[in-house]
Amino acid sequence: MKGRIIIISAPSGCGKSTIINEIMNRGNVEMHFSVSATNRAPRPGETDGINYHFMTDDEFRRAIADDEFIEYEEVYPGRFYGTLKSEVENRCRNGQTVVLDIDVKGGLRVKEMYGDKARSIYIMPPSVEELRRRLESRATDSAEAINERVNKAEYELSFAPRYDVRVVNDDLATAVNDAEREIAQFIAG
Repeated sequence: MKGRIIIISAPSGCGKSTIINEIMNRGNVEMHFSVSATNRAPRPGETDGINYHFMTDDEFRRAIADDEFIEYEEVYPGRFYGTLKSEVENRCRNGQTVVLDIDVKGGLRVKEMYGDKARSIYIMPPSVEELRRRLESRATDSAEAINERVNKAEYELSFAPRYDVRVVNDDLATAVNDAEREIAQFIAG
């Protein structure tokens, strides 16, 4: 495998997708986004194959049975997310750096699988209270869903020390700069 893998994980609402997109838009670091698969319905504005590979429950379970995922997780009851082997391995064979925006446990599995070929970065909120405020300001989830996400985030934060690098997203520009620096250093070897 010639390419490198960048794993970026965080609890929901911590800005990992925003940070990845900003780094990619800057163009200082050449990396290619790995599109995750999920069995959830697309949100308004999301496109299959660009935001996610949207699969039915049956398609997702068949892909699990056929060992087509590097990692997958039942993030919420009945809601699966995963990284298709083909997404990562084809890009790495071509010498590309692949960035994975994945669940905390999945990130640890990918790091374990690829070792030194992967760098794991954990995006952290400045506090759980600030995370709640960010989720509420999105206005995309019910109060019950927000409570569920915050409770899950508290659990997921316990995995942060197992990541190679931790970046606190208190100020977005600083977090982007910190993550970009870590990625550039890793790619440079």
